[in-house]
Order: sequence, then structure tokens, then C-alpha cells
Amino acid sequence: MPDEQNTGGRVVLAGAPLGNVGDASARLRDVLTSADVIAAEDTRRLARLARDLGVTVRGRVVSYFEGNDERRTPELVEALASGAVVAVVTDGGMPSVSDPGYRLVRAALDAGYPVTAAPGPSAVTTALALSGLPSDRFVFEGFLPRSGSNRRTRLRELAAEPRTLVFFEAPHRIAGTMTDLAAIFGADRPAAVCRELTKTYEEIRRGGAAELAEWAGTGEVRGEITLVVAGAPAGPAIRPDDGELREEVARREAAGASRRDAIQAVADDYGLRKREVYTIVHTPV
Repeated sequence: MPDEQNTGGRVVLAGAPLGNVGDASARLRDVLTSADVIAAEDTRRLARLARDLGVTVRGRVVSYFEGNDERRTPELVEALASGAVVAVVTDGGMPSVSDPGYRLVRAALDAGYPVTAAPGPSAVTTALALSGLPSDRFVFEGFLPRSGSNRRTRLRELAAEPRTLVFFEAPHRIAGTMTDLAAIFGADRPAAVCRELTKTYEEIRRGGAAELAEWAGTGEVRGEITLVVAGAPAGPAIRPDDGELREEVARREAAGASRRDAIQAVADDYGLRKREVYTIVHTPV
């Protein structure tokens, strides 16, 4: 294990503003001016951030993003061995939270070097606080799978999760995600789409999953998105009569679910066997 008193090498995870430069902390300014090496997700954005903050970056700047982090990490550990303070800065928010940083944190700790943070904004907790949904217990799921079938499989796995769920999503996928969510979680499951947090065109859309799916499908949604979804109600709901079960399956199909997925979701909601709901749906009235 390195002798910290001799080497001084350490990693600093520096939280960057999500969009409003006024959210930058005094510690972030200190880190940018004093670090020996700055591993930046985007070196151009780092340069712009430094200009906006009126600070001069004196350390060596290297790119560190998903795609080169595996190759770059050993180089950064070597810098730690020489006594360097290595700062990690992403495009916005806290490093290593669905952003570069985790690999270096793990490598530094394994090599015996300390890791600390200059905490800053986080899209996860900001969106959670603004959503109007319960925030005492929540789960951060990062990005859902890009493939529609894989995304629906993951949503089915999460449909019964009682804690509030937080996701990141790309703007060109939000309509499909909300359609799948309405079909699997239920049209009325409360949710909030948080777009461009802290920026000039910040927008928070709150409503049921189907309502938000309709909104997302009516036009081009732009910007960075954090999606917050209410957890599942505690325990299965009281079983409705057969006619109401048929109507619920039909509503989910109308929202975009396949009949198979709609039947499975309704069975899960009411603690029924899938075969029971299938038989009800396919029995002539």
C-alpha cells in the first residue's frame, strides 16, 4: 500500500453543474485550479466550464469517457503513484453515477490510494425532489435497455417494485419508454419527466404514464431527461369482476402492450395466475 504521507496521490470526484454554472461550488473551483491531472468526460466542455467560472486549469487535462476509460485508468493510477491529485469531472453531475469514474475509483482503492469528493449537483436527486413523488425510499436504475424487447422485459421485472424509480433516458427513446411503461405499469401510474434540469428550458411534466406517453409521442422531445416513476401500490388490489378484468387488459392493449404483456401485467396487479386472466379474456361473453 502506498505511503500517503509520501506520495500525496489521491482521486477527487468533482461534481459539475447540470447546466446552470451558478450551481458550481467553491470546492469545484479549487479542484479545477489545483489538481495535477484532470480526467474530463469531454475536454471541450471542461474548457468552457473553466471559462464560465473564470478559473485557470493548470494541471494536465486528459479525456476520460466510456470507451477509453479501461485503457486510460492504468495511466491515471501511475499518476497517483507519482503523488498526483487526479480530479474526475463529467459533463454534469457526480462522476461514477451512470458516468465515467467508477473504474478509476475501484482501481485507486485496490491500489491503496484514497478517494474523496467535492460533491455537487446530481440529476437523480434533483429530479426526485422536483417530481412530487415519494422520495423517502427510491431506486436508481440508470438507463433502460435500448432494445424494445429488452426494455419491456426489464420493466416487467420492476413493475412490482414498491419504491420510487429513477431512470435516465435519451430524448429519442422517451416516447417508446413511456408507452411501454403505461402498458406494463398501468396507464395511471404516476410519473414525472424531468427535462433539461437547471437549464434555460427546464421542463417538468407530471401525470399518469399514459398521459405522459401521449405527450412524448406528439412532438420531438429534446434535451437530457431524468424519469421518475411512482412505486407499485402495496399488495395486490382487490380483484375486480371478470368484465373489469377484460376492460383492463383492453386498456393496456390500447396503450400499446401486446395481449400477452397486458394479460401478464393485469395478473401481476391483482395477484392472479396468468392462465386465469387468459381464460377470462378469451371466454366469449
